[in-house]
Amino acid sequence: MADPLADRLGYLLKHAQQSFAEAGAHALAPLGITGRQLAVLAVLGDAEPLSQLAAAGRLGVDRTTMVQLVDELEDKGLVERRRSPEDRRKNIVELTPLGQDTLRRGNEIHQASEERFLADLTPVETELFIRILRRLNGIDDEPAEPVSP
Repeated sequence: MADPLADRLGYLLKHAQQSFAEAGAHALAPLGITGRQLAVLAVLGDAEPLSQLAAAGRLGVDRTTMVQLVDELEDKGLVERRRSPEDRRKNIVELTPLGQDTLRRGNEIHQASEERFLADLTPVETELFIRILRRLNGIDDEPAEPVSP
């Protein structure tokens, strides 16, 4: 008997995301961080020092959630908060040397986890899948060019 949900986009996206998140969580466990914490480290390590509020905006999380995430990372010695010299109401959050190392190692683990997750796809399918997801999420407004096999 066929699965009545097998052709429903929401069902397929949800279960693919759950599988990927579980695999990523298992892979990152030795570093003592979650995928969400790795995302925070990635945003903080990507550019000049950011305020908590600016980092929250880039991550798409609310202020309260961001405070909790930074608290967790600070407790692990991965980030430091300091007052902004321009605006004392703002906290600037920066990676510590341990945070930089954890980000580097986490990115390597995450990349390997992505490759394992997408291993059943050809390189062309993988590229197209990622381009489509980026477009659906408004990250890439350019229409995908045809990819030849």
